[in-house]
Amino acid sequence: MKNPDRATVSRLIDLPNIGKAIANDLQLIGIDHPGKLIGKDPYNLYKKLCTVSGNLHDPCVIDVFISAVHFMEGGNPLPWWSFTNERKKHMGKHNV
Repeated sequence: MKNPDRATVSRLIDLPNIGKAIANDLQLIGIDHPGKLIGKDPYNLYKKLCTVSGNLHDPCVIDVFISAVHFMEGGNPLPWWSFTNERKKHMGKHNV
């Protein structure tokens, strides 16, 4: 699991759980630097991605977005699937 220094990391692909495809997705919605994830709502990022790309993406993308925001806001680097239950609970409550 990647664990870069949050203060100095400058590339999205250096974040835990972020590969080239997700980095490209984030750039498509205006997130071109890890620091821009701080304070973002992962569910809104997902909705924006689906809108901008014109595709309904797998909900697991939300888990990856949650993991990236979590990490950049000071959380431990965790595998993206650690956030699946959180997403399912949230989506059940909000009918997303």
